[in-house]
Order: sequence, then C-alpha cells, then structure tokens
Amino acid sequence: MKVAIVKYNAGNVESVRNALARLGVEAVLTDDAQTLKAADKVIFPGVGEASSAMAYLRERELDKVIKALEQPVLGICLGMQLLCEYSEENETNCLGILPYRVKRFKSATLKIPQIGWNTIFNLQSELFTGVTENDYVYFVHGFYVETGAETIAAADYGTNFSAAIRHENFYAVQFHAEKSGTVGEKILENFLKI
Repeated sequence: MKVAIVKYNAGNVESVRNALARLGVEAVLTDDAQTLKAADKVIFPGVGEASSAMAYLRERELDKVIKALEQPVLGICLGMQLLCEYSEENETNCLGILPYRVKRFKSATLKIPQIGWNTIFNLQSELFTGVTENDYVYFVHGFYVETGAETIAAADYGTNFSAAIRHENFYAVQFHAEKSGTVGEKILENFLKI
C-alpha cells in the first residue's frame, strides 16, 4: 500500500510518519502532485497557522491537487481545519472541501488553546471500529470546526465541536491521532483499511 503524507510548511509530519511506521507502513513525505495522486491513501496533517499554510499550498498549487484527490484522505488537526471553507484564524479562505467554518474558542474560564486529553463521543464511522464512546484522544488547538451533518465524532470544550468529520472520500480528525496512544493507533489503522 502506498501512503503519502502531504509536505507543506505545517509541522508534525515526522510524528505521523513514525506512527505509521509502528503500523508497518512506510509513508512517503511529498509535495509532488503525481506522487500524491498515485498514492492509495493520503494523510494531510498539520500544526501551525491557517493563513500562512493556505498561502504555501496555493503557491505550489497543492490546493488544487488536494481538492482533486479521489482516494481516502485523512486530515489531522490543522489539516482538518484547512479542508473547511473558512477559518476565523486571520480570516482565511480555506480549501472548501468540508462545508464548515472554523471558529475561535472563546471562554472566560477555560485555557485556550485546548492542550491535552479529552473524550470523543457520538462515534459514527468505520474510522472508529474498536474505539469506545468517551475514549480519550490528544488535542492541541485554539480553533474548532462547528458540528453538522458530516460530523462523525464530537468533543466538548466549553462548546460541542467536531472531533471528526467525513465528507465523501475526505476524513478528518481535530485531535492528533498520531499522539493519542492505542486509540489513535487504532484510528490510523482503521483509516488504512478504508
């Protein structure tokens, strides 16, 4: 199986690559359009800021490449947010694949960004086979994706938000599956089986 990780100016790709290696998968890190199109699965991770990440993707025409992918694609953290229509982070127009907006957490009592373990619930996808309601996963984010018809898992941090979304061949998780222990490993393994 050929797995490609989208290479762009948003960090955290090595931890994703290491998590896949633990599952016996040698992933290629690439920004080459043909390599991405030829992969059986594509992972679109990210840690960073939305507007600079989108500028980088547009500069290299990776925005068009990602939109055109037909195989299963998994967005992780910033990758999930960039798949949406719009982010409040520096008022950024994103890829527009997921019909959602990314909003800034607002709270007088909670620490923003959310950093740490939180539960996921309302699990509704083969992505969560073998995962239990209210299992813990690891989050690091100051922005969140609203919930809607394509939400396949939710979490709560002062407000309910999409912990995971599926739209056609695009899957996305707000949490860091690659840093979420055995639960995250199971989710990655399930994605590779889709």
